[in-house]
Amino acid sequence: MRRPTVLLFDIDGTLVTTGGVGRRAIERAFHRCHGRPDACSLIRFDGMTDRSITRLALQAIEVEVTESGIDTLLEVYIAELEAELRASPPDNYRVHHGVDRAIDAARERGMALGLGTGNVLEGARLKLQHVDLYRHFSFGGFGDDHELRVELIRRGAERGAEKLGKKLDECRVVIIGDTPKDVDAARGIGAESIGVGTGSFSAAALREHGATYAFDDLTAPGALTALLGD
Repeated sequence: MRRPTVLLFDIDGTLVTTGGVGRRAIERAFHRCHGRPDACSLIRFDGMTDRSITRLALQAIEVEVTESGIDTLLEVYIAELEAELRASPPDNYRVHHGVDRAIDAARERGMALGLGTGNVLEGARLKLQHVDLYRHFSFGGFGDDHELRVELIRRGAERGAEKLGKKLDECRVVIIGDTPKDVDAARGIGAESIGVGTGSFSAAALREHGATYAFDDLTAPGALTALLGD
């Protein structure tokens, strides 16, 4: 008998390509708050959480890091993200191939569909509502749950198990992401990982890093089978 399954999808590079709206929004937030739009220039965002990006950027411009300071920057970031999304050209912002089919198939199987993302909850909502995907996800682990990706992924898995009315150790948990950090987080909670080469890392690189499965995208042969556990 198939085990109850929790799926946690990353957002940027996995579900959607955003054309850089998040980076531009955080740069504008730093410009508004500290006059330093260059604060994030040396930071690679792939697989990072919003709070850790903000913390590193504050350190880079030698501003004292406080939790309230991070909170203030992220509030400004959300306002800037809304503005960036309104101005985003449609051809720069798209859902990746195979995502809609994967979501439909998982729902038909009664799987718990959630998010596992370094985005704060409000940022995740804005990014996915922009392409009418947010309605599919009723829970998740987010950047405001924890600064460490493995811990927010753990929280998302716990919420998914609760959604299914099961204990976490009774569930199959699958993390779908486009970075080695997604693979590491899955390993950290004893979950399966499906790497997709739709971001900055190839499927081969994610497979070499230890992903349970890795595909160019979710339309690739075997991807849906791996996702559904067939």
